[in-house]
Amino acid sequence: MTFNTLPPLLGEALAERGYEEPTSVQAAVLAPDAQGRDLIVSAQTGSGKTVAFGLSLASELLGSFGEPAGAPLALVIAPTRELALQVGRELDWLYAKAGARITTCVGGMDPSKERRALQRGAHVVVGTPGRLRDHLERGALDLSRLSAVVLDEADEMLDMGFREDLEEILDATPEGRRTLLFSATMPSPIVALAKRYQRDALRISTAGDTRGHGDIAFKAVTVAPAEIEAAVVNLLRLHEAETAILFCATRDNVRRLHATLQERGFAVVALSGEHSQSERNQALQALRDRRARVCVATDVAARGIDLPTLSLVVHVEIPRDAETLQHRSGRTGRAGKKGTAVIIVPYPRRRRVESMLRGARIEAEWMSAPTPEEIRANDRDRLLAALLEPAEFDEEDRALASRLMAERSAEDIAASLVRAHRAAMPQPEDITEDTPEARSAAQKERHRPGFEDTVWFRMDIGRRQNADPRWILPLLCRRGHITRNEVGAIRIGGNETHFQVPRAIADRFAEAASRTAQDESGEESVHIEKSDPPRDAARENSRGKPGGFQRERRGGPPRGNDAGPPRPHRGQREDGPPRGKPRFDKPRGDKPQGDQSHTGKPHTGKPRSDKPWGDKPRSDKPRSDKPRSDKPRSDKPWGGKPHSGKPHPGKAKRPSGPRS
Repeated sequence: MTFNTLPPLLGEALAERGYEEPTSVQAAVLAPDAQGRDLIVSAQTGSGKTVAFGLSLASELLGSFGEPAGAPLALVIAPTRELALQVGRELDWLYAKAGARITTCVGGMDPSKERRALQRGAHVVVGTPGRLRDHLERGALDLSRLSAVVLDEADEMLDMGFREDLEEILDATPEGRRTLLFSATMPSPIVALAKRYQRDALRISTAGDTRGHGDIAFKAVTVAPAEIEAAVVNLLRLHEAETAILFCATRDNVRRLHATLQERGFAVVALSGEHSQSERNQALQALRDRRARVCVATDVAARGIDLPTLSLVVHVEIPRDAETLQHRSGRTGRAGKKGTAVIIVPYPRRRRVESMLRGARIEAEWMSAPTPEEIRANDRDRLLAALLEPAEFDEEDRALASRLMAERSAEDIAASLVRAHRAAMPQPEDITEDTPEARSAAQKERHRPGFEDTVWFRMDIGRRQNADPRWILPLLCRRGHITRNEVGAIRIGGNETHFQVPRAIADRFAEAASRTAQDESGEESVHIEKSDPPRDAARENSRGKPGGFQRERRGGPPRGNDAGPPRPHRGQREDGPPRGKPRFDKPRGDKPQGDQSHTGKPHTGKPRSDKPWGDKPRSDKPRSDKPRSDKPRSDKPWGGKPHSGKPHPGKAKRPSGPRS
């Protein structure tokens, strides 16, 4: 199918933008059986959905573009500001030759300007649910002439909590309007929404059986956790993409990586939730104008960003799920163009990424980070290709070239040109090779100095004996003649507790613990001896790992393999000893009994009383036979007199002035 059947105005606009043949979703909505009907469309990211519903609305809109704009004829609702602005730009060039007036209404923009634009009239209104509902409730948005409504990324809007906004907007539209619903997935809320607001809808699905994008080459790069930023620099230098997006998980990481790349000489912009809408627009415009080539962003840019020159997506931090991976990667490889998506995988996270790729049915090529030698080889090829391209020179250029030839040899001039070209590019970083030794060294980096080589000890108490790290740690320091900073992981089990001590002081600790145990009573002492590592030692969730105490140190069972280090107890710093005196500085005994009070003191074994309910026996005197009066205590619901509002006579009223 071709675009020959379209009106000439739309055909010319598509030809100017380089569209030769329609994509699968565009051909589906232009089919004869889809004309004039409600549609439910499922299509993958970057398949040309915006142009598809723009072409589908042509039959309702083209005949009215010659008239003065009044109330809107079509309404497009998108989940995010970026996507709404992107849709507005796409429809603007598509209907520019037809004289259409497109108005966007999104959060973060001046609402008064949007209201004035709506009063002047618009043929198509594009906006986010919250801002459109606000204009509707204020009377600025008139939907009485509406002939079509488009819900773009409907599943995302429901996930973001816009259901009430959508229902209020759709309830205000005329009964005879068309409803076009575009959604990547079809969960039950989307089905319910379609049944309520659509009539005899045609279902179109062009997503295919696989979730992977055919125009995107996926690669997974394994690195040491400490070399992630170096790997990012080398990936940018290796590909030298016209435009690249680097995805991070948090705003702080976006800010940090943005500053790092700026220091290394990259033309980079940042995009996250902490930026205003005008700052986001300026960043995206810099990428379109090629004043910037790299964008560091959070998942706020995972949808709605369409940059024609974007050919590289780097997942600096692993996506939280397969859907996020797909939407991030979908920023490249759009409209038939090829793209590359790279996932940077720290050695300890490889299994998780492999599982995610299997769940997304994506075939990724596993590789090591680019080395400086590989980057320099690519630089030589690119430099030769750039210098040997045909070029036109004016008289001033040739005069300066002749003067240079008279002063220096051709070889010296060419060498100076190569050096100037290399000086303009950021230098690559040295990367550790992906070997078992490098992975082992990366694992050791996760521990603080002095805890790379440790010895495990065990104590014959555990949770069933009310073992608690708040008194275990002082006990170890007292018995072993060591400091709290010389104790590593503490694993509290049911009937025993394991802990780590650096191998350099392990013998001295064992000797001191044995000697001090002989000076204490036999039954009350705690036995300490060397032991094999506990079964969960491979989790590496120790105090030696940066991040603070583990759950076992605070008492109670571990939270699970995927749980991170918990917050320390009150008064405990994240990375050091307590700020003040702990609540239980010194235990009354080394081994507490099974039943101890909430004060933390060991139980003495003496019962509190030999009486069943306390020290004083219950009186045997019979109760009075006098019947209770039937007169109610008060006619008020809760008895007593109502409060008069006056202060109690026995208390002085607090002065209202400032405290002394």
